[in-house]
Amino acid sequence: MKKVYLDNASTTALRPEVIQEMTKVLTEDYGNPSSTHSLGRSAKNILELSRKAIAKNLGATAQEIIFTSCGTEANNWILRSAVKDLKVKRIITSKIEHHAVLHTALVLEKEFGIQIDYVAIKPNGEIDITNLVELLSHETKTLVSLMHVNNETGTILDLERVGRICKEHSALFHSDTVQSVGKTAIDLQNLSVDFIVASAHKFHGPKGVGFAFIRKNSGLQPLFFGGEQEKGLRAGTEALHQIAGMAKALEVSYSKLEMERIHILELKNYLISQLEIEFPSFSINGGVDGFYTVLNVLLPFAADKTAMILFHLDMKGIAVSRGSACQSGSVKPSHVLAEILSDEDLKKPSLRISFSHSNTREDINLLIDALKTI
Repeated sequence: MKKVYLDNASTTALRPEVIQEMTKVLTEDYGNPSSTHSLGRSAKNILELSRKAIAKNLGATAQEIIFTSCGTEANNWILRSAVKDLKVKRIITSKIEHHAVLHTALVLEKEFGIQIDYVAIKPNGEIDITNLVELLSHETKTLVSLMHVNNETGTILDLERVGRICKEHSALFHSDTVQSVGKTAIDLQNLSVDFIVASAHKFHGPKGVGFAFIRKNSGLQPLFFGGEQEKGLRAGTEALHQIAGMAKALEVSYSKLEMERIHILELKNYLISQLEIEFPSFSINGGVDGFYTVLNVLLPFAADKTAMILFHLDMKGIAVSRGSACQSGSVKPSHVLAEILSDEDLKKPSLRISFSHSNTREDINLLIDALKTI
């Protein structure tokens, strides 16, 4: 039985080039980047070359890239330091953000008494820009935290427009770009964004490593303390092999970006066409204009099919999800879909199908065949 992996928004397979790069570093460059001997200096060189490569791909300076363990750590760090050290008194976010942002904001509300405001969401899952402008009319020092690409519906935020609005209102702007880095061009030199975060395993790099872009002179302070690694902002010995693998993954992803985007978009459109034939009353959660790697569909099945649909597909060798993998095992409906679907539709099965360059039309046909047997 062929295994079909259509859960790339949860994690992605390592590219062969990444495995090769990580293996080389693990076997040849095992020094500590903080050591002053030759092995340490060699490791430090790899570390800084990786930092420069990542910065170049994003239009940033090397000094603005700080390595972390993942996007969650980076999100927590930025929000917490913004309140504690930059004296932010108010966070504007949305109820469809990743829990790494939502839960952190709620904790900060309890700890520091800051104000949390949620921007309105349109029926298609987009941020209501008019409402955002209204919320920014206050004089309170504010951090806006809105994700670039929603990890469940693929809804896209206009980073350039929101950044411009935040700048006009003297608000700091943080964006969780975990689903977009490596999958679409981002030029930080020409965007009014103060902080973004990324996680390597979302763009065919290793798990357990990510980075934060921290706009120079932002004033952000460390989340935890120890050594002077990462410009004194993130203590702890750097995971050199993972960082080198992340830099290679980003380099390859951007070098193949347009070719792979065309391939993935063709697969997404093919899946939509097949769903229209086999399940004509299906609908797309978030609308048809979402990010090319993600498709979230509401299937016209009875509500009693909802609980077992993932199990049924898994038995057929097909990996998809009903929402964020970080919520796996939860009996609650997706907090994202809860904002845009009716109570009745929430009871019906919705699937998040997320693609990569390695998927094929055969994968789509096998998915459709499996859904037809339910």
